[in-house]
Amino acid sequence: MFVRYDRSVPSALYFTDDPAACELLGRDPFALLMGFAIDQQVPVQKAFAGPLALKQRLGTLDPGKLATLDLEEAFREKPAIHRFPGSMARRVRELAAVVTEDYGGDASRIWSEAADSADLKRRLGVLPGFGPMKITALASVLAYRMDVAAARPLAPDHACLGKVDSPRALADYQAAKRAHKAAMRSAQSA
Repeated sequence: MFVRYDRSVPSALYFTDDPAACELLGRDPFALLMGFAIDQQVPVQKAFAGPLALKQRLGTLDPGKLATLDLEEAFREKPAIHRFPGSMARRVRELAAVVTEDYGGDASRIWSEAADSADLKRRLGVLPGFGPMKITALASVLAYRMDVAAARPLAPDHACLGKVDSPRALADYQAAKRAHKAAMRSAQSA
C-alpha cells in the first residue's frame, strides 16, 4: 500500500545523503515515521536512510505487511539498518501495527485528522519510540515542511530538522546541534 500525503509537500526531505532515500521520505508518510522511530543512537543520515534500505530488502513499506513480519533479519543484513537491529526491528513492527490498527495503514492520518495541536501531540506520543524530543522534531517537519497547522504550536523556533530544506541545511543543522550539545555539556561541568 502506498499512501501519499494529503498536502502539498516537498519532493524530498533532505535528512540523509542518498537522494532516493530523501525522495522516499518526501512522498511516503510511513517512511518518515519510521525514520523518526529509528533516529536514536545513530547519525540522522543513517536513521533516515533506513526506510529505503528496508523497502529495498523487503520490497515494501506497507504498514499492514510490516506489522505481520519478523523484520530482524532485514535490519541485520549487512550493512545493518541500525546499530541495534533487533530492538529497532521490533520498534518498526510495532509502529507498523499501530498505523495499521489505528489509522487504516495511512500514517498521514496521524496528523491530517488531528483535531488540534494537543490531539496531534497525544497521537504522536503513543507511537512506539516517540518521546518529547521526537514529538517536537516531527512536529517541526510537519509544521515547516508540510504546513500542518496543528503542528505549528509544537514546533520550536530554533534550528531544527523541520527547517532543513537542502543537503547544505542538513550540515548546518547538525553543526548547530553539535554546538548546542557542547554548550550544554560545558554548562553542566562548570
